Amino acid sequence: MAGPSRRVVSAGIASCAAVGAVNILAPAVATESTEISWAAINPGSFTTLVMEYLIKRQLDRKYGLRFPKPAVYTSVTTYYNDFVVGNYDLCMGSWDTFAARYQAAVPLKFVCSFTNGNMINILVPSSGAKSLEQLRGKTLAATQATGTYRVTKALLKEISEFDLEKEMRIQNVDNPAAVVTLVMVDRADAVLVWEPNTSAALARSSDIRVLYNAGQEYLKKTGRDLPYFGVAVRTSLLSRSPGVAERLNAAFADCVSGIMQDIDAAVDLVGSGAGVDQEVLRAAMKSGRLQFQHLSMTDPAGQQAVMTACRMLVKHKVLARDIDDGFFA
Repeated sequence: MAGPSRRVVSAGIASCAAVGAVNILAPAVATESTEISWAAINPGSFTTLVMEYLIKRQLDRKYGLRFPKPAVYTSVTTYYNDFVVGNYDLCMGSWDTFAARYQAAVPLKFVCSFTNGNMINILVPSSGAKSLEQLRGKTLAATQATGTYRVTKALLKEISEFDLEKEMRIQNVDNPAAVVTLVMVDRADAVLVWEPNTSAALARSSDIRVLYNAGQEYLKKTGRDLPYFGVAVRTSLLSRSPGVAERLNAAFADCVSGIMQDIDAAVDLVGSGAGVDQEVLRAAMKSGRLQFQHLSMTDPAGQQAVMTACRMLVKHKVLARDIDDGFFA
């Protein structure tokens, strides 16, 4: 997704729909469906919106896939670790988390990304810090096992010469939904969260505001959207079902296109199944902080977007080295 832009919501919807339309037509539908095990984080996140939409629109069946009921986790660390050891086939998470596991010889491939970094935010009390400089010496609550933390740490060094771990005291919280409560009860000066937790916090308290948006800062620096959450699969799945990566790409492109063409209808469709308040989901997407954008890793432009972000993480020692072509499905 190259090219500087600061979209209004309608423009973003049109763009996503166009991308989805191109990719949806790519693969042939399989004659036999492939069952793919997957997992979800509880309390619900935006990924459960994607999962529910896929199932309720029967996009798995449309592309020769079959998704059973997901395994449910409350710990981000356990969620990723169980994917690493092969307890399920498909994981949704930040691309850099998968890149780090790939470089550690975990047999996985990255299929596509479907959101950008606008969903990553630092929140502070309304009466709190007015700038990054004013956060020096303060406490930041964050889930350190996540790509949110790693990407933000590299981005702050790259753009603002702000070393998060030297300048602030980090309070680790393993459940991302619990992070925001710490700033509400005055146990942290700032919190690092992703949507829809940002919108949930803003809805619950008028005394919280966004201080820093990672995706917007990256766009200003590079002229590119920052790819963020996406889909990784175990290579064992690719081996037992040739062509499944193409079908997954098509299903997620179709899903993203459908959600962004009519946000209200998508939220109404999944209802309480997303595990997130419907008005919070609407607010997250309509604010522009939660932007669904499908990037296929079979597309050189998609690969380049990830590689550009990867170079920044390598420069600041968040990743050990650049990713190679073997990372992409």
